[in-house]
Amino acid sequence: VMRLMQKGVIDNSRKTINPGKCICTMMGGTREFYDFVDHNDDFVTRKSSYVLSPATICQHRNMVAMNSAIQVDLFGQVNAEMIAGKQFSGVGGQLDFLRGAMMSEGGKSIICLPSTASKGTVSRIVLNLDPGVAITDTRYDVMYIVTEYGVADLWGKDNDERARQLIGIAHPDFREQLERDYWTKIHKIV
Repeated sequence: VMRLMQKGVIDNSRKTINPGKCICTMMGGTREFYDFVDHNDDFVTRKSSYVLSPATICQHRNMVAMNSAIQVDLFGQVNAEMIAGKQFSGVGGQLDFLRGAMMSEGGKSIICLPSTASKGTVSRIVLNLDPGVAITDTRYDVMYIVTEYGVADLWGKDNDERARQLIGIAHPDFREQLERDYWTKIHKIV
């Protein structure tokens, strides 16, 4: 953000609320970053109850919330916090931003993730989330999932269309198995 602001790419002038300001609840970075934000009137720190409130977030027209994930199952449920049943990261305001963006006029919620992990040996688009992991975002809160293979538009889709869309953006090495598992294990079609 600092570099983009220095180049004039980000100026916050199109924001519906708090125009011209970067609103944040906490900041972290390099010494250069701290020098940049020190006494910089373009940055305003507010309580997380304000920054992470869907009621605040949705006031922005065309709000786009982009978040990451560890896994997404074929129903569109998102695990963004656990690996092998162990806490990997906190959720921050991920669900708050997804819901705020959905309620925003013209808003969109997007989950971005690479299609694989472990040097391409593990698909991050999976039949079911790993046992024991938390569901960070329900299938009803996700509009779009993006990998390097494209975009799955899940908004308003039934389970079969969700699965088709997600298989279509999985790594090609895993698509056939995901398709077979979906129809044999979920639908019990032999």
